[in-house]
Amino acid sequence: MRHRFDVLSPGATPMSNLDPHPDEYDLPSAQPGTPMNPQCEGGADVEIITAREVPLGGPRAMTVYRTLPQRQRTLIGAWCFVDHYGPDNVSQTGGMDVPPHPHTGLQTVTWLFEGEVTHHDSGGNHAVVLPGEVNLMTAGAGICHSEVSATPVTTLHGVQLWTVLPDKDRHGPRRFDHYEPPQISVEGGTARVFLGDLLGESSPVTTFTPLIGAELHVNPGETMSLEVNPDHEHGLLVDSGDIQLEGVTVAPRELAYTGVGATVLRIRNTGDTPALLVLIGGEPFTEDIVMWWNFIGRDHAEIEQFREQWESHDERFGTTHGYVSHHTDGLHRLPAPKLPNASIKARVNPDPTARPDLRIN
Repeated sequence: MRHRFDVLSPGATPMSNLDPHPDEYDLPSAQPGTPMNPQCEGGADVEIITAREVPLGGPRAMTVYRTLPQRQRTLIGAWCFVDHYGPDNVSQTGGMDVPPHPHTGLQTVTWLFEGEVTHHDSGGNHAVVLPGEVNLMTAGAGICHSEVSATPVTTLHGVQLWTVLPDKDRHGPRRFDHYEPPQISVEGGTARVFLGDLLGESSPVTTFTPLIGAELHVNPGETMSLEVNPDHEHGLLVDSGDIQLEGVTVAPRELAYTGVGATVLRIRNTGDTPALLVLIGGEPFTEDIVMWWNFIGRDHAEIEQFREQWESHDERFGTTHGYVSHHTDGLHRLPAPKLPNASIKARVNPDPTARPDLRIN
C-alpha cells in the first residue's frame, strides 16, 4: 500500500515554509529496516525516528533537524511537528528571520535552550522568547506571526513544535500563552515541565488535547525513571548526551518513540557529561488531518480556501505589526506557494505501537 503525504519542503523553516515552489512527495509506507539495539530493560518498546536536515532560509542558512512529520510517523499524540536547531552561530548563519506568515488549526510551541527570539502576531501579542520559558501561540481559525532572532544574540539553540487542534476547537479565537516552569530536582537530574502533568508538576498553559512537554537534564552515569500515563504515547528527543531509553541507544537529534501502555520510562545517561532532552507525549490523536505549508485543515478544499484568503489579505489572518527584518531587502509578508496539481489527502498515521525493528534513514 502507498500513502500520500504532502510534507513541508526541504526549504522549510521551523515556523514556516519559505520555498515558493515546494516539492510534492509521494512516500511509501514504512517498511522494516535496520534492527534497533537489541538490549531492552523489559519495559516499553522503542522505535527510533531519525532526523532529516532542512535548511533555514537562504545561502547562509542554519540547519534544522526535523523528526516530525516523517513518512515513518506523522503524529505523537497531537504533536505534529518537531524541529530541532543549534547550537548555531548566528553571526555566521544570519539566524532566524521569518516574515509574517499564516497558520490555521494548530498551536506553535517555542522552547529555547539558548538565545532570544522576538515574536509578533496578529492577536496583538509581542514577546521576547527566552530560554526556559514556553511561548504557545494558538492559531484557532487563523493567525499570522513573525519570528526573528534578537540582534545581539550570537547563539541560537532550541526546538520548534506544533500541535494539532481538534475539530471542536480549531475554529476558535487566537490566543498566546507564556509560562516559566520551575526547574525541579528529580532522581537522576532535573526537569522543567512546560505542558501538561509530569513528575508531580502541572503546567497552567492551555492545550486542547491531553499533552505533556518537558525539558530534561540527566546527570552523567545516572538513570531518570519517569512515571507516565499509559494512555499516552511518548517521544524523547535527544539534544546531547549518551542516552539509552529502555536500554535502546538514542543518538543526538533522534526521536525515540514509545507507544501507549508504558507506565515508566527509564532514561540512562551512559556518558560522562550531562544530557539534554525534550520529552513530548499525549493521547493518540485520531482525527484525519490535511497538513500543507503552514495550514492544518481536514480536506483539500479547506486548504485551498485558506491559501486564497491569505493571498487576498483576508481578515481571517489579521495583520502582524512590529516585524523588522535583518535584511533591508527582505520580504514583508510571506507569499503562499502554489498548491500541488493533485488533491491533498489526509495523512495516515500508524497505530500507537512502537516498532522496535524499524528504522528508516
